[in-house]
Amino acid sequence: MSNRYAIILAAGQGTRMKSKLYKVLHPVCGKPMVQHVIDQVKSLYINEIVTIVGHGAEKVKDQLGEHSQYALQAEQLGTAHAVQQAGDMLADKEGVTIVVCGDTPLIKAETMEALFKHHEETNAKATILTARAEDPTGYGRIVRNAEGFVEKIVEHKDANEQERSINEINTGTYCFDNKMLFEAIQNVSNDNVQGEYYLPDVIEILKNEGEIVSAYVTDNFAETLGVNDRVALAEAERTMKKRINEYHMRNGVSLIDPDNTYIGPDVKVGQDTVIFPGTTLSGSTVIGSECQIGPNTEISNC
Repeated sequence: MSNRYAIILAAGQGTRMKSKLYKVLHPVCGKPMVQHVIDQVKSLYINEIVTIVGHGAEKVKDQLGEHSQYALQAEQLGTAHAVQQAGDMLADKEGVTIVVCGDTPLIKAETMEALFKHHEETNAKATILTARAEDPTGYGRIVRNAEGFVEKIVEHKDANEQERSINEINTGTYCFDNKMLFEAIQNVSNDNVQGEYYLPDVIEILKNEGEIVSAYVTDNFAETLGVNDRVALAEAERTMKKRINEYHMRNGVSLIDPDNTYIGPDVKVGQDTVIFPGTTLSGSTVIGSECQIGPNTEISNC
């Protein structure tokens, strides 16, 4: 297995959240979004994690602590510019780098591991995590060639009628050959309306150099949700709550009314415990086996 690295993009302020709290620190089921991402990445075989910080840098560092190294993006000039800030730590290293946004709290370690494996098995220099969307409006479309490799990513506004009919979309998570990533990123231009440097342009650069660009399709579109506003935040909360509750039920815990039961992501519950409606369990609470837990139960007794 080659060396593996992870770059977490967490520099944006998130103006659409309309909040003094920096976007990646908004909680989903009681845990900041970026912490969800880091926790999933940490469960993989990863040599180094670098988190790109900007707005609220110190608060993000305080949250993540020693679980990551940090690189500062002092001025937000796009996703390629953000990745470039990790160059001093990673640019000269052999291996594969995954790039994940810090506002995608639902992404699972299993999906990232599958992305890594697909990247290695196809001998690609870049692999895009994609998904099938019922309504792909607004997303970049994945255009594949006859062999099934990626030909290009076409943004919705630039797509023709045939390309807009494609429902395979770019999720914004990628694997790259590490050295080729940092070499190609030097050639990304900001010749666009926003005047920013975009990471998907690396895909076009690698294609023009004759390199293989692959794509791995996740079967769980909800996992790829990027949280940019309070509406998406509520959607992420609902999905995470359902995921956590289903995990406990499949592991021998009875939830009388899952829709009205709140369990935090770090809570441990033993088998044959019954949890009644209206119960909230948060933090690092540990519940033993064969307990009866309701809204007013004294947890220390179980």
